[in-house]
Amino acid sequence: MAQLPSKVHLTSHPILLRRRTSGYEDENNRTWLHLIMETEDVLKVLLHQVDIPIEDIALTPSTLTSFTMPLMWTLQSGSQYVDNMHRFWRIVRHVKVDGLEEMILERMEDS
Repeated sequence: MAQLPSKVHLTSHPILLRRRTSGYEDENNRTWLHLIMETEDVLKVLLHQVDIPIEDIALTPSTLTSFTMPLMWTLQSGSQYVDNMHRFWRIVRHVKVDGLEEMILERMEDS
């Protein structure tokens, strides 16, 4: 019988996420790919950790990604990030599924 994936909610988040050509890299050199989700004027980003070094990923960022996505996020107050443009992002969800992390960030309206 197939096992269900193990899913754990996390409260410890990457301190720093730096944009690279094909995604983001955290302070532990882990690679995070991103997907932009925009609904009803709310910008959300799905970040998914992968077990591939960032230099081995051959993706080209889209024009939307280049203009919308920050160069860097820094963890503030444990539950939100601030980006290099001084916008605040709320952590909606951060889980670990079968050893790899997935995080959803939502840009806060007043930022």
